[in-house]
Amino acid sequence: MLELEKVNYVWYASYGSNLNRDRFLCYIKGGKPEGSEKVEVGCEDPTLPIEEATYIMHYPLYFAMESDRWQQQGVGFIGLKQDNKHRTYSRKYLITVEQFMDVVKQENNGAALDIDLHEIMDQGYKTIKDSWYGTILYLGDEDGYPVLTFTADWDLDVPFHQPSKEYLSMIIHGLKSTLGLENKEIIDYLSSKPGIDGYYRKNDIEQLLIK
Repeated sequence: MLELEKVNYVWYASYGSNLNRDRFLCYIKGGKPEGSEKVEVGCEDPTLPIEEATYIMHYPLYFAMESDRWQQQGVGFIGLKQDNKHRTYSRKYLITVEQFMDVVKQENNGAALDIDLHEIMDQGYKTIKDSWYGTILYLGDEDGYPVLTFTADWDLDVPFHQPSKEYLSMIIHGLKSTLGLENKEIIDYLSSKPGIDGYYRKNDIEQLLIK
C-alpha cells in the first residue's frame, strides 16, 4: 500500500454521469450540467485533472433512488462486493486530494465531511455519511496513486429505479466520447444493468445514442 503522507493526488474513478467529462468538470470548475436541475459550486481549486484514463471496476453497476438533480428518477451506484465477473466501465481522473474531498462534498449536497483516507485505504471502504454517496471505496493503486470512488452503503438491497433519459444520455455520451465504446457495446452494456433492464429496451437505448 502507498505511503499516504506522500500522496498529494488520487484517481477519482467515475461510473455514472461523471463518465461524461463535461459533466465532471462542473464539479471542478462549477456550472450547471446539461440535463441536470442543479448548478454545481465547483472545487476551491478549479485546476483541471492532470491526467485521465479508462478504468474497469469489478463491482456491479445498478440504478436506484429518485434524484432531485435528474428529474426525480434513478441514478447510478456500484455495489460494495468486488467480483471479477462484473465489468463496470469507469473514467478515472487524477485530481488533488483536496479536489476529491470537494467533489465528495458536492455529491453530498455540500455537507461537511470528515474523510480519513488512511482509514479508508486500510478497511477497503468506509461510510462517512449516511447518504447516497457517503461511502468511499478504495479500489487499489494505479501508477503510484490510490484509486477512489463513492457509492451508497446499502449494496443492492434497495428497489431499482429507472434513470431519466437525460441522465442515461449523459452516461451514454461518456461511454461513447470519453471511453470510445461502439454503439453495440454501449447497448449491450447498459441493457443488462438493474434499473435499466425491464425499463429500457435495447431500441430505446439505441434511440438515445443517435440523438
